[in-house]
Amino acid sequence: MRFMVLLKADQNTEAGVLPSTELLAAMGRYNEDLVKAGVLLAAEGLQPSSKGARVKFSGAKRTVIHGPFSETKELIAGFWLIQVRSKEEAIEWVKRCPSPLEGEAEIEIRQVFEADDFGAEFTPELREQEAQMAAQMAANQ
Repeated sequence: MRFMVLLKADQNTEAGVLPSTELLAAMGRYNEDLVKAGVLLAAEGLQPSSKGARVKFSGAKRTVIHGPFSETKELIAGFWLIQVRSKEEAIEWVKRCPSPLEGEAEIEIRQVFEADDFGAEFTPELREQEAQMAAQMAANQ
C-alpha cells in the first residue's frame, strides 16, 4: 500500500521561511530511517504558493490562477510517498516525524489508488499502457 503523507503549510512556509539547520538535520535523520526501512519512495518540500499556479477546468475552458493562494491551512508545504503494509503502519511512521514546523503542524495521510482499485474499468489495454509509462518513467530517472 502506498500513502501520500502531506505536510500542511503555515504562515511561515507561505512566507518562504526556510527551516533551521537543526530541523533539516532532524528531518534528514527521519528520512534516512524511512530509507533504511525500505518504505520511502519520494520526499520533497514545496515552494510557497506565491511561486505556483492553478489551472481551473470548466468544460473545454482553462483558466490559469497565479499564487499566492489564500487559506493557508488548505495548502501543502511538502510531502512523502511511502510504501507500507497498512494505514496503521503509515500512522506510526508519521508519529515518529520530528515536528516539521514552528508551533503546531498537521500532516495528512492519504492512500494512493492502485491499479486493482479501479476494477473492470481499468482494462488490460489501459493496464499495459500504464506499465509502459512506468517503464519509461523509470528509464527517465
